[in-house]
Amino acid sequence: METDMLRLVKKAQKGNKEAFVSLIKQNESLLYRVARSILQNDNDCLDAIQETILKAYQNIETVREPKYFKTWIVRIVMNECYSMQTLKRKVVPLEKTEEPSFKDTTSETMIIHEAIDSLHEDFRRVIMLFYFEDLSIKDIASLLEIPESTVKTRLHRARNQLDTWLTNTDKGGCSNG
Repeated sequence: METDMLRLVKKAQKGNKEAFVSLIKQNESLLYRVARSILQNDNDCLDAIQETILKAYQNIETVREPKYFKTWIVRIVMNECYSMQTLKRKVVPLEKTEEPSFKDTTSETMIIHEAIDSLHEDFRRVIMLFYFEDLSIKDIASLLEIPESTVKTRLHRARNQLDTWLTNTDKGGCSNG
């Protein structure tokens, strides 16, 4: 039995624009969360997602296995984010301005997002993919092109850092790393 997503991918590969739009709508929050786990600026996230959508549309026929569409598009958004980071490192900012970041309305969720944002990028990425995108360790390893043991180590270290950060926050302190 073929799933709706597989049918949409096959239709999009044949040039059906509505099918492609449906695929993007189904995955837009995923793309944002992945971009946000790499980039700290919402505007940069949106730029990366826009570029991702354009590249995905132009290259949808290159998806060999429709069941891997989600992994394929996540890889594109990650590459876009890394490209943006590389460009930003080469540009000297005139002034540092604080960008508004995604915050949920509950204080607990805000604290958790702040804790996750405090993690090193490698740790933040595996936490987001594992817990928020529900990807397996094997899928994360494949997506990031690292060994499964590295994913496990990063998850373990990230959990420890989150525990320390959240414990210090509960005691009224604030730890950023």
